[in-house]
Amino acid sequence: MNEKPTHSISIRYDDAVTKNAQVVRRIKKCITAALDAEGMYVPCEINVLLTNDEGIRAINRSGRGIDRATDVLSFPMFDLRPGALPLELPLMTDCDTGLLPLGDMAISLEHAEAQAAEYGHSLDREVGYLTIHSILHMLGYDHVDEGEMKAQMRAREDAICESIGLTR
Repeated sequence: MNEKPTHSISIRYDDAVTKNAQVVRRIKKCITAALDAEGMYVPCEINVLLTNDEGIRAINRSGRGIDRATDVLSFPMFDLRPGALPLELPLMTDCDTGLLPLGDMAISLEHAEAQAAEYGHSLDREVGYLTIHSILHMLGYDHVDEGEMKAQMRAREDAICESIGLTR
């Protein structure tokens, strides 16, 4: 397919987080860039929750049994393999919307702000990186082995960040 799909990206804030239009623009740009870079050829639905450390800790506890805050959580709808999108993706789309429900992510803006300060870059860059990281998880990438899989994922993150000028 030559035409780029139009994705549905829903971003919502919990009550503890102040709205930030720049963050929303960065998230949408990074989701689109990551999906394009990975050759996603069907329109996807992605839901994003922006929260704080308390909110993400509650999600982490209830969803994964881990009682601590983190920067980003990804909840893929499918068990995909990195770099190998199945040809039957169009058959996995929602009949009513025509969208592939790729998954959900939650980002702690509080955690992202702290990490941006720690790493010496902007909140915009940190949120962008976390968004790309989460989309790659939804597409089957992982870093549980701390070896080859992590290196593969990091290389894709770096390439996508570079492609949109999101450098360290």
